[in-house]
Order: sequence, then structure tokens, then C-alpha cells
Amino acid sequence: MNITFCCSNTEADLWLAALRVALPQAHITLWQSGAPLADYAIVWVPPQAFFDQQTALKGIFNIGAGVDALMRLRLPKGVPVVRLTDAGMGLEMAEYVCQAVAEFRRDFAGLRAAQARGQWQVPSVPSRQAFNVGIMGFGVLGQQVAKALRYFEYPVNAWSQTARHSDGIQHYAGESELGAFLAVSQVVVCLLPRTPQTENLLNHQRLSQLPQGAYLINVARGALVVDQDLLALLDSGHLKAAWLDVFRQEPLPPSHPFWHHPAITLTPHISAPTQLQASVDQIAHHIRCIDQGLPVPGQVALEKGY
Repeated sequence: MNITFCCSNTEADLWLAALRVALPQAHITLWQSGAPLADYAIVWVPPQAFFDQQTALKGIFNIGAGVDALMRLRLPKGVPVVRLTDAGMGLEMAEYVCQAVAEFRRDFAGLRAAQARGQWQVPSVPSRQAFNVGIMGFGVLGQQVAKALRYFEYPVNAWSQTARHSDGIQHYAGESELGAFLAVSQVVVCLLPRTPQTENLLNHQRLSQLPQGAYLINVARGALVVDQDLLALLDSGHLKAAWLDVFRQEPLPPSHPFWHHPAITLTPHISAPTQLQASVDQIAHHIRCIDQGLPVPGQVALEKGY
């Protein structure tokens, strides 16, 4: 079994070492142009030349949950594309989102500002039951986030393209119910994949449907939010604050107004970093499944883009 590894911005040596331990029967190499044909590919943001040259693949494994970068390439027809399903990222994401929600509800930003002024200032904290959290996207990560928020007894709403059902969560589905979902979400958490349908989804019109003084958390993709529309609604006071981990251009350019906006907290795309060993174990298991003709979870529906 020949496996080629083609990933940008990763610690290739660590990945290759872990993969070789998990798949000792395989010959695993770092891809270079002109390399021999492989049976399987493990990739992250590969160039088009990679797929143009690798014409004998039986499976493509993306070392992340988001596959929008792959969807922009010409992929080999009939070859399954498999993304990571959780692989330890769900817990990281849930912790990150709960941190942001708690910061908003308990006004820790205001407390830090009061500390800087030397003032003992006790904030007015709304009850959890008045602090509905809406999750946009109810896949594996969205479900993990919802579970964590429910543990802290936040009311949780969820919106997805197709109808879902789960205990204790009010579900909304499709374009016809998006406005109703936004209207009851004091905090909206964006966990949608980037597709032609979701790009620029959170524009001025839709963000305006959130309640006065609402909050936005974006941990999905930067292109889902229209930057200038978000800034305008923060400046007008309709939105109180935003917590952003993803951006249209990464790294975020130094001149971008997000850096210095007083109502924005930003982090450098670290809400759910890929967990190397858990990811390697999952990929190794999925490769064995394909070799044995077994079904593989996480297979991407290419027509949907996720």
C-alpha cells in the first residue's frame, strides 16, 4: 500500500512518523512533483498539480473538518473524499465556544475595563434562560457544542439546511426558518461549512434579524460573514460584540479594522486545532475500511461541498 502525504503549513515530520507507526504495512512518503502513483492521499490544501499527477488514488483524506479548499480543485472522479469527523476537535470547539458565551453573558470584557480604571464594578448578568444560544450548523462539531452548552443549562436553538431532531433543542431548517432562528438567538454561533450557498450568508439583512444587543461567534469560515456589514451593525449598537476565530484572509492583514475594534475579540484560527494522534488513528482506520470494502464515516458529498 502506497500513501502520499501532501499538506501545507503542517509539521510534516511529525505526521509522517505517526502515520508510519499507525500503518506499518504501508509505504508513506511526502509528496513531491513527479512522485510515483499512490493508493491513498492524505492532504491539506494541496495544489491542483497534486491531483493532476496522482491518477490512481482509491481514497483522499483531508486532515480537517472543512473541505472548502478541496472543493475549489478538479478532483478525480469516483474517488471518495473523507474528512475528519471530530477526532478530538469537538471537545476543543465546545470549550472555546463555552468560553466565548460565558465572556459575553458575564461581561468579562467590562470587568477587565473596570480593572484597568481601578473601579470595583459589579455587572448586571442576565439569567441563562434569557441567553439563548443559536448554533448554525448541526454536524458533529455543532452537536458537541450544543451538548456542552446544555450542560451549563443554556437554552440552545439550532439551524441547519435540513430538518434535525434532538432532545432539549429547538430546531429550525432551511431558508424559510432562518429568520425565525436568528430572531430568538441572543448569541449565534456559526459552524456551517463554506459552500456557494453559505458564502456571505451572514450579511446586513440577516445579522439585523438578531435581537438588539446580540452577539456573534464565528468559528466556521470567514467568508460566511460580510465584514463591513458586521462592522456597521457593531458600530450602530445593534450587535453588542463579536468573537471571531476565522477570517476571509488568514493571517488577518495588519490594516484590517477587526484588529482594533473595541467590540471584537479575535483569535488566530485556533478554536479547534487538529489533534494529530487522534486524526492519524481515524485516518488509519478509514484506510483499512476502504481496503476491506467497508463503509467509511465522514465521506464528503461532493455535490453539497461538505
